[in-house]
Amino acid sequence: MAHNDNYDFKAGDDVVYPAHGVGHVEGVETQTIAGMELALYVVSFEKDRMRLKIPVTKAEISGLRKLSSNERLDSAMETLKGRSRVRRTMWSRRAQEYATKINSGDPVAIAEVLRDLKRSNDDTEQSYSERQIYQSALERLAREVAAVDDITEIKATEKLEDIMGKIKAVPANEDNDNKDDTQAAA
Repeated sequence: MAHNDNYDFKAGDDVVYPAHGVGHVEGVETQTIAGMELALYVVSFEKDRMRLKIPVTKAEISGLRKLSSNERLDSAMETLKGRSRVRRTMWSRRAQEYATKINSGDPVAIAEVLRDLKRSNDDTEQSYSERQIYQSALERLAREVAAVDDITEIKATEKLEDIMGKIKAVPANEDNDNKDDTQAAA
């Protein structure tokens, strides 16, 4: 799990909840539950159209944290540039490990999933579940990069794909010096 050094969130703060990604603290409200007064962080996840109420006393244990530092995201970007490390275990076991990494909320762990599942633009070599897990990891990391860098999620996605070296489609009428790369992508 990513390190959390701040549990004192205020309305307007952007935070990361491990299982859902980047959210926005709407405020702290008090509710009576089972006869006890309980202070709750109200966190909204605009993309998922969801509101989550997390007891203030359980913020640390739930993994709620502030956005990653630039240094932590730089570590994630370095991880993306690395070589894929796909182990030769059953897909169901790897898929479970990938889901655990994504739900950890740690940008470096999410970057490991992206690195290990990256492929060329030819999606036919990936199974449906591989594409789903890849897309989930890409969206999760892109949301945090977008929030930290104050850019759109689309720009963050493009930034991540550029870092991973996704093969770009080359227009057919363009003179291509990288003929081998085009043939490999076809």
